Amino acid sequence: MRRTHRAVDARWKVHVVRAEVPVPAEPMAFVNALAPGWDRWPAESGTPVGTPFLISPSYEFDVELNAFFSSVEMTTSARNTQTGYAGDLAAFLTFLWCSRGRTGWRDATEDDHLAYLFWRRQDEQGPRVDPATWDREVAAVNSFYRWQVRAGHVAANPVPQRAPRLLPTHLGRRASGLGAIPETPATYSHGAAGERVEWLPPESYRRWRDTGMRGYTVDGLPDRRFRGRWAARNATFCDLMVRTGMRLAEQAALTVFEVPLQRGLGGHRRFWLPTAIAKGGSARWVYVPVSVISDLAAYVEFDRAEVVEQARGEGRYRRMPRPLVVEDPAVPIVTRRADGAAARIKVEHLAPHERRALLLDGPDGLEPASFWLSEFGTPVAVSSWKDLFREANERCRRRGLAVRAHAHLLRHTFAVMTLEQLQRGHIAALAGATAEQRGHYVRVFGDPLDWVRRRLGHRSVVTTQIYLHALAELEMDTRMALIPDVGEHPRSLPLSDLHAAHALSSDRPA
Repeated sequence: MRRTHRAVDARWKVHVVRAEVPVPAEPMAFVNALAPGWDRWPAESGTPVGTPFLISPSYEFDVELNAFFSSVEMTTSARNTQTGYAGDLAAFLTFLWCSRGRTGWRDATEDDHLAYLFWRRQDEQGPRVDPATWDREVAAVNSFYRWQVRAGHVAANPVPQRAPRLLPTHLGRRASGLGAIPETPATYSHGAAGERVEWLPPESYRRWRDTGMRGYTVDGLPDRRFRGRWAARNATFCDLMVRTGMRLAEQAALTVFEVPLQRGLGGHRRFWLPTAIAKGGSARWVYVPVSVISDLAAYVEFDRAEVVEQARGEGRYRRMPRPLVVEDPAVPIVTRRADGAAARIKVEHLAPHERRALLLDGPDGLEPASFWLSEFGTPVAVSSWKDLFREANERCRRRGLAVRAHAHLLRHTFAVMTLEQLQRGHIAALAGATAEQRGHYVRVFGDPLDWVRRRLGHRSVVTTQIYLHALAELEMDTRMALIPDVGEHPRSLPLSDLHAAHALSSDRPA
C-alpha cells in the first residue's frame, strides 16, 4: 500500500488570545498532565483578549518575538492595526523561512529585506503588491524591529533607514524644541497613489447593492432564483455605512443601546459612537437619515426578532459561557465579578470583543445586545461581513455588472458625496455675501472639509484632504459635460441646451 505524506506548512501563523483555550473532546496524553485551570491562562495572564501572537512553522511560541504584541505601543493601537501588523510580520518571517534558508527573525539583515522587496514588488513570480500595500508592510516590520532593538533582543533593524532631514534654519528657536526627526524606512515606495480615491456614484452604488446584496437582476428586478435570506439585513448594513461613513469594525460593534430606531421624526437622528469602539479613540456623533432608520427598525422588528426567538427557544443564550448581562434595559450597565469583587461597567466602555458576550435580560428573556445578528442569533463577526462583500462582488461579476465595492470604499463614497453637497451649499451661501458676511458665515458654520473630518473620525484635516482630489475629478466631469460633441462651438448651441447639460451633470448625489 502506498503511503502518503502530509505536506509541511512552512508559514508563520497568526492566532489571537481567547478568553479560554478550547479543550478537545479527546485530548492527548500530555494535556491531562497539565496543571488544573490551564485553559484559563489567557484571561488570568493579564494579556488582553484578542491580542495577536505568532506561531513558527515548527509550532514554537517565541516569548521575545510575541512580547512586541503585548507592548504599550501595540496594546494601545486599534484591534485592526494589531492583527494587520501580525499578518504583515508573519508574511515577512515566512519569506525568511522559505526563501532565505530558514533564517530566523533575530538574524535578518538588510539584504533579506531588500530580497523581500524584490520578490513582493518586482519578481515575475511574486505577488507584485501595490505601493500602498507594500508601504503598510514596511511600516509593520519596521515598527517590530525598532521595538526589538530598544528591548535589546536584536542588534540592528534589517529595514534600511533614510537619514533624517535637517530642519530649515528659518525656524529659529522653534526648531530647538522639536527634537530630532526620526529616521524613516528607505524602502518605502513613495508611489502610493495618495490622490487616487475609489468611490461609487450613487447610481453605481445602488446597482451594486441591489445586484450584489439583494440578488436582483442587472435590470433592477427581483430574481426568483436568488435564495439569500438576509438580503434586507445586508442591504441595510451597507446603506447605513454609505450614509454615515462609519468603519466596518465600528458599525459591526454597535448595540441596541446605540442605534436610533425612532420613526416619523424626519431629518436625521444622531447617536454617540463611544471611544471603546471608535478607531483611534475617535468618538463622535453619527447622523443617520430617517430613510435608513425605517429600514433599521424593520430589521429589528422582523428578521432580528425571528432569529432571537429561535435561538432563545433552543436555549442558546442560557448556555453562553460567562456572559455579560444588562439586567435593566433602561440602564445599560453590566456587573462584572472577579476575585470576589463586583464592578459596574457602562456598556459604552466595553470593547468590541466584550460586546459579543453582552446579553440583555428583557421581558421575554435573554437576547444579545449586539445589533447585527446572524441566522443563529449570534453577533455577526467582522470577517463574516467581509465575506459578504466578496460574495456580493462575485455575484455582480457573474451577472455582468462591472462594479465592485468593499466596506472602506463605501466610507469613501460617503465622504466624497457629503463633501460635494456641503461645498456646493457653502459656495451658494457665500455667493452674494460681503467679505464681512462671509467671515461671519465661516465662523458660525465652519469649513465643509472640517465637518467631514469630524464625521469620519479623522484626527487631522490633512487626512480628509485626500477627498478633495476626488471632488476635483467630479467637478471635472461636470465641466466636461458642458463641452459639446463633434467639435461644436458652445456659441453655436442654444443657451437652454447648456443649462440642461449643467443641470444633468450636477444632479449626482442621491
